[in-house]
Amino acid sequence: MFRLAHISDVHLGPLPALTLLELASKRITGFVNWHRNRRRHLFANTLTCLMDDIERQDPDHLAITGDLVNLSSSLEIHTVKRWLHDAGIPENISVVPGNHDAYVPGAYDKTTKAWYPYMRGDMAPPDWNEDRHVFPYLRVRGKVALVGCSTAVATPPFAASGYFSERQARETVNMLRAAGEAGLFRVVMIHHPPIRGATAFHKRMIGIRRFAATVSAGGAELVLHGHTHLNTVHWLRGQTKPVPVVGIASASQGPGGHKPPAAYNLFSISGEAGNWNLTRERFAIGEDGITVTLAETTRF
Repeated sequence: MFRLAHISDVHLGPLPALTLLELASKRITGFVNWHRNRRRHLFANTLTCLMDDIERQDPDHLAITGDLVNLSSSLEIHTVKRWLHDAGIPENISVVPGNHDAYVPGAYDKTTKAWYPYMRGDMAPPDWNEDRHVFPYLRVRGKVALVGCSTAVATPPFAASGYFSERQARETVNMLRAAGEAGLFRVVMIHHPPIRGATAFHKRMIGIRRFAATVSAGGAELVLHGHTHLNTVHWLRGQTKPVPVVGIASASQGPGGHKPPAAYNLFSISGEAGNWNLTRERFAIGEDGITVTLAETTRF
């Protein structure tokens, strides 16, 4: 039995003090949005309670599907680096970036460099290199293959879209096929939901059809995403049967907002190729903002 925990949209706060130069960009819109909306509902103590409960469950691995920061400032990026270190060793945590992690031009390279140990594929060089693609990456843990993809790109103000490129599609297909031939349970991690209509047009993933073709051609057993701050299950066509595409609420969302409170998924994976068993338990923060309880169990 392999147990995989999944969180997303950490949005680690509070916002640090930003310089006028840092605010002279798209960050000004995010700064205003944080103070008008997000800071009233995204709480560090909520995230702490969630992480404490995950630690209590002691899963074999933790997947984090993006938006670890808010405005991609240098201080935020290094704060998340320390937070990841406290959360666990890189071998036990796999991260993919979200749109907030590439909020402005240049931020993507800073985040992937700072968090590279948590994004490095098993066969990748130990050190980050700006001239080398980090994504997609492949990690094998027991009978599970984790494939990390990136849709993180800098976008104009009031846009939060992502992009899944042709190059990533080709390389992801090869990774998925190799993992399938090795008899592994394949999990694809991505930030934006690869489902048409799952989010607003200005927040969509560009390359949804390409991603669907990638999963169909390469094969997968599970797709994990974030971005919407919602607990959702969709489906994509697989090689032999539909593939569940599972989203999760923001890991910092407190109770009482218009989005569901913070939650994490705990997947139990057993069986073997051709006869896999997959169960999801969703644990969520209660109305007191402290207690974490089982909210839903689904067998796929």
